[in-house]
Amino acid sequence: MSNNDIRTILLVEDSPADAEMAMDALREANLANPVVHVEDGVDCMDWLNRRGHYTDRAESDPAVILLDIKMPRKDGLEVLKELRTDERWKRVPVVILSSSREESDLARSWDLGVNAYVLKPVDAQQFFTAVQTLGHFWAVLNQRPDSE
Repeated sequence: MSNNDIRTILLVEDSPADAEMAMDALREANLANPVVHVEDGVDCMDWLNRRGHYTDRAESDPAVILLDIKMPRKDGLEVLKELRTDERWKRVPVVILSSSREESDLARSWDLGVNAYVLKPVDAQQFFTAVQTLGHFWAVLNQRPDSE
């Protein structure tokens, strides 16, 4: 597998503390995948579609999008809906990583085509381990068809 085949892990998270912990966890998992952090759904869609600040990024699909639900400007459910109605992004794995224990968020995420819904553990070590496991599974083990 050439370096060009190593896809980015896109972390969409508005909490600086959670984002930092997730980035640390992914770093310590020793994944070859680069990790990109954006702070809300608007930036997520800009990154994916290479617009705004992200026009110069290399063209590639992420290995997985780790997506928070409760965010300003555009929340995770709005992003998920947009991804699943766009031919280009409908097969990109999306994992909701949320502290929301609301049944409606869970049900709506699955209805919109999420690949997994993971509650952010309150315990820091559990959160760390969960993110490492997610990164390893979705970026390394998971097989998906080519976009073409």
